[in-house]
Amino acid sequence: MCAEDKFDFFFGEERIIQTSILVCVILLLSTSGHTACPTADLTGDCYVDLADLAVLANEWAGQTSMPLLYDMARQWVAEKRGPQGMVFVSIPGGTFQMGDNFNEGETDERPVHTVTIGTFKMSKYEVTNAQYAEYLNAANTDGLIKVSGDVVYAASDNSNSQPYFDTHNYDSDSQIDYVGGTFTVLSKSGHDMSNDPVGEISWYGTKAFCEYYGYRLPTEAEWEYAARGGQHNPYYRFPWGDTISHSHANYWSSSSYSYDVSPTEGYHPSYNDGIYPYTSPVETFTANGYGLHDMSGNVWEWCNDWYDSGYYNGSPQPDPQGPVSGSYRVIRGGCWYATAYYCRSAVRYRSIPGYRGGDCGFRPCLDSQ
Repeated sequence: MCAEDKFDFFFGEERIIQTSILVCVILLLSTSGHTACPTADLTGDCYVDLADLAVLANEWAGQTSMPLLYDMARQWVAEKRGPQGMVFVSIPGGTFQMGDNFNEGETDERPVHTVTIGTFKMSKYEVTNAQYAEYLNAANTDGLIKVSGDVVYAASDNSNSQPYFDTHNYDSDSQIDYVGGTFTVLSKSGHDMSNDPVGEISWYGTKAFCEYYGYRLPTEAEWEYAARGGQHNPYYRFPWGDTISHSHANYWSSSSYSYDVSPTEGYHPSYNDGIYPYTSPVETFTANGYGLHDMSGNVWEWCNDWYDSGYYNGSPQPDPQGPVSGSYRVIRGGCWYATAYYCRSAVRYRSIPGYRGGDCGFRPCLDSQ
């Protein structure tokens, strides 16, 4: 776009709205705490200018409500500036019956109760080793983290009381190494682990990642609603139906459950290489009705909520946020060594927020307008 085009564009019919969007984006980029903001340069000319504003205006054509401009800019920045490969899908709001509709799970999955969820966005995939390594390197450059005894902590955590992440030197299940001041993804049995879900990450480590990029963790109610993929009548055990096999998910198959119909038992044969963890690349299995992959199996996923076994007895209907305090945080979805029982959409599980294991990861969310 030449100088004359930029001048005409800026003083065109939508000049107030377009200028406001640019101001919002520049403000967000300049106050985010990052050392560099290459995603704002949409034209690739090494400048954030009116040409980039033109791209934004085309992307947001027709959305001209002034009160929404800042939120639109905030959401755009969060979606565009995260680690490579982050993709968010829209989860439409709605009402569903949360809990164990089959009356076959633990008592904390009942009573089944009505919950209404607002529209939000959720990561299409579990966060990968490559994406978390990218975050660690950026946060390290920004002076936000430190490595002590091969464990990652917040730089401000003087007592090392809230560990974020275990490097490979601390726990061999971790697929991210830290050598010479740089975090690098490893290979396992000749397989590049970049696109496998990150593990050995605590709730604190997921929270730090989300806050760095402007994301958030899902609530437990949002997670279950999204896992069901829009299938609420009838309700299914799993995101795709009432039975499970190794063609659906990465889990530990057993003939102990009538709904486990996998012809192969034990660990998934494609990922059992004899070296933990037996994770699978995040786009291996078919997505659910909302376009989300691995909502059953692969790794447990941290939610924002504190865990309370009796929470369902008094859970509010609109967008429940979980208890105000507790000792454990909720994890959902099962993992590569969990049986079919723990891969059901209604299953509730928990862990202390500092837990790190090769079985536990996460996927972030964004609010929608």
